[in-house]
Amino acid sequence: MDLTSLADFNAVALHGGFGPASRALDRPKATLSRRVAELEEALGVRLIERGSRRLRLTEEGLVLHERTRGLMAEIQEAGEVVASRAPVPRGRLRISAPVVFAHVVLGRIAARFALAYPQVELEVIAEDRVVDPVEDGYDLVIRINPSRDEQLVGRRIFGDERLVVAAPAMSMPSSFAGGAAALPVPAIVRASELPGEIWTVHTPGGLQSLAPQPVLRFSSLLMVRDAVVDGVGAALLPRLLVEQDVSAGRLVCWGVADGPPVEIWALYNSRRLLSAKVRAFMNLLQDLPGRERKPG
Repeated sequence: MDLTSLADFNAVALHGGFGPASRALDRPKATLSRRVAELEEALGVRLIERGSRRLRLTEEGLVLHERTRGLMAEIQEAGEVVASRAPVPRGRLRISAPVVFAHVVLGRIAARFALAYPQVELEVIAEDRVVDPVEDGYDLVIRINPSRDEQLVGRRIFGDERLVVAAPAMSMPSSFAGGAAALPVPAIVRASELPGEIWTVHTPGGLQSLAPQPVLRFSSLLMVRDAVVDGVGAALLPRLLVEQDVSAGRLVCWGVADGPPVEIWALYNSRRLLSAKVRAFMNLLQDLPGRERKPG
């Protein structure tokens, strides 16, 4: 029995179809389909029912998947043990990161990594959705304020906070300092922000409340930041994104948002050994403040 074909069959069964398995493994659907067909031909049985909208294993397919998926996992783990001891990181490294963090921080770190480890093919995907490292085929995921997950371990790599910022030409509300009621202010907000939300802000004059009056709504914080620089309105944005603009005078900070701290974590699957390539990338993230532990 060809182990490559068996591994591809188990991947298709595990991910629930040729399409999801193709995305998780980053391999063509046609290749996976051909491998499964070759395995079926070698065994002389049908393993997967074709034509249905959802994957359906035959009785023989179910038996084969149940009897071999544990063995294939052990083989993969054995390979990871060997790879983790390799003196030089090599292979493919896929990382998922929030859009703002990826654009502001990871570009230069990725460039340093590529120069230091030319035998690693690094791929960084900037996305704000919460991915599944196993299902989506990522070696490392970066998350903001992650919930506790027994399947993931890692390191807090960055602490951030949110600022209310505006262009220098835009004046703060006249009774901003000391006012008790929420003061209306023209604002650029996230498309997901609910109507009636209030910004509670720490200012030199004390804790103040602002009532954002949306002028523009964007799905991207990068678009929000650009509109704020152009003077359209105020916005609540990560310090990470606007710190350089504030330092350069392109934006002014009205205050720091009240609320829990913003923590950014780099996480990997706790059931897998830390590979040399992931360890090398985590070491580069040592330049950012953080420490290893489980979130929660």
